[in-house]
Amino acid sequence: MSVVLDTVRLRLHDIAHGRSGDKGNRSNISVIPYADTAYDLLLEQVTEERVLKLFGHKGASAVIRYELPNLPALNFVIDDALEGGVNSTLNLDLHGKTLSFMLLDLPVEVPLERVEEFTKGRMQNQ
Repeated sequence: MSVVLDTVRLRLHDIAHGRSGDKGNRSNISVIPYADTAYDLLLEQVTEERVLKLFGHKGASAVIRYELPNLPALNFVIDDALEGGVNSTLNLDLHGKTLSFMLLDLPVEVPLERVEEFTKGRMQNQ
């Protein structure tokens, strides 16, 4: 017999914050949960495949996820997501620093009974 937990769909920014940067045509985005206990959910749902799909329209060719359990945090290195990089494009909005907002819009499924626990840090930081 399997038990199905009730879940609610939230945006990643509801349970985590991010930091990002760029180097050439490579973006680097860290995702840090507000509650340490949400780390396992991030490991399960914020995968290299999902991140590559999210940035596919920007030409991303590869994503490597680094797991940092002692922080806890995830760090994503995304290749070719900057359309040549800051110095190679006429677009002014392609700095890797802005791409964390796109990743933080990713939907995640959160068990209903853990929503308050996972979002508590967000409410304290506003």
